[in-house]
Amino acid sequence: MLILALNGSPSRNGNTAELLKVALEAAGASGVETAFLQVSEAVNELKNPFCVNCSPVCEGKCFKDTKLAAMYDMLRRADGVLVGSPVYFGTVSAQLKAFWDKGRSLRKDKALLNVVGGALAVGGSRYGGQENTLRAIMDIMLVQGMTLVGDGFIENDAGHHGVSAQRPSVEDSDALKRARILGRRVLEVARATIDLRAHRQNK
Repeated sequence: MLILALNGSPSRNGNTAELLKVALEAAGASGVETAFLQVSEAVNELKNPFCVNCSPVCEGKCFKDTKLAAMYDMLRRADGVLVGSPVYFGTVSAQLKAFWDKGRSLRKDKALLNVVGGALAVGGSRYGGQENTLRAIMDIMLVQGMTLVGDGFIENDAGHHGVSAQRPSVEDSDALKRARILGRRVLEVARATIDLRAHRQNK
């Protein structure tokens, strides 16, 4: 069992990263494998960070033997993924969007089909576009065939779209609580759906 956190912020130790770490810690509390991925590190080293649709079927030539390829390989093993982004002009960061735009080969291979996904967003104000950003993350995950969950858990409540935080996220007590719930929920559903990802073992 592998649960990943994808930090869509260009800051490795900023508000989004801190929130993701709280969720990832909750997911890994029972001893499952976890990993934190800084997507900007992979995107920034590419000669062209943007997908230009160079071929009808993506063969991944533009990121072969790069950090991005290594991160995609980890995604191919993941059972659950926590995706976080700061709010940039009402949606996800450019780094996170570029990361997923390059991932057409994952979609072609159905590599993320039935992988469980949860979303987190941090804004500069309480109503700073967090829900729009959560929905943008969810749209990306849906196109990859992922199974979406919100921040609900049987011991808490039914939850919402995901985690909405106001910076500084480490001082947003409600967001920290929701992040822990989301981490536990992603792990719970990932465990319950493990058989749905058996197709990847046959690749």
